[in-house]
Amino acid sequence: MSTSLFPTTSAPLSRRRAAASPADPAFADKALAVHARLCPVYGCPIPYFHSLDPVSELVSSLLSHRTRNAESGRAFKALRARFPDWEAVIDAEVPEIQAAIAGVTWPELKAPRIREVLLAVRERCGSLDLAFLADMEVAAARAWLEAIPGIGPKTSAAVLSFSSLRMPALPVDSHHHRVAQRLGLIGPRVDVGPSHAILRAQLPADWSAQDLYDNHEILMLHGQQVCHHRRPACGRCVLVDLCPSAAAGAREP
Repeated sequence: MSTSLFPTTSAPLSRRRAAASPADPAFADKALAVHARLCPVYGCPIPYFHSLDPVSELVSSLLSHRTRNAESGRAFKALRARFPDWEAVIDAEVPEIQAAIAGVTWPELKAPRIREVLLAVRERCGSLDLAFLADMEVAAARAWLEAIPGIGPKTSAAVLSFSSLRMPALPVDSHHHRVAQRLGLIGPRVDVGPSHAILRAQLPADWSAQDLYDNHEILMLHGQQVCHHRRPACGRCVLVDLCPSAAAGAREP
């Protein structure tokens, strides 16, 4: 498949002004082509990695920011072992929460944030129960969550997608974001937060929760296993002919 069929971000400045925007159909075609190629590689449909209730997934997602999955997973288990429920975390002193999550990045920031977010959920709902989000449209549920300070697009999407709610939201982590950027699906200056809306709009509106989960997982796995932050392994990448970054020579043989 020729790269000329798809938009890229590698054109000279004089041509970029006339280039398609990420909302144009060509970007949707490219996003679908990427999905179709990566799914056989990583085995779609991909099983969900856990099935936490929404509040537990919220805590797990807050812990995972800029932290490896193994460390954030251990911190989550430590919190659950140390406190009988999430209400007890609200009642705890911040240093006690911080001690339990010491293995994550920035525990001194995450400990008070987790407590404040849980408190905000309880104040808005009357309890620590987010099951009602299942009755809302995805956009409304995400807006409800993101109205709480400390919850951004990645966390809101993770709560809806990864938890037992299983709603059709598209999370974007740093690996997913890097691959999308190198492929030219998003611009070089688009941060992770704004990329959520752009990348979701490139995929079919009627995709199921499983479809969107697969899309996130295959792009994340590709970023972890092939499209590394440094020295991407373009020589074994099934997307190399679609990738303007590889065409520019930023690759490992």
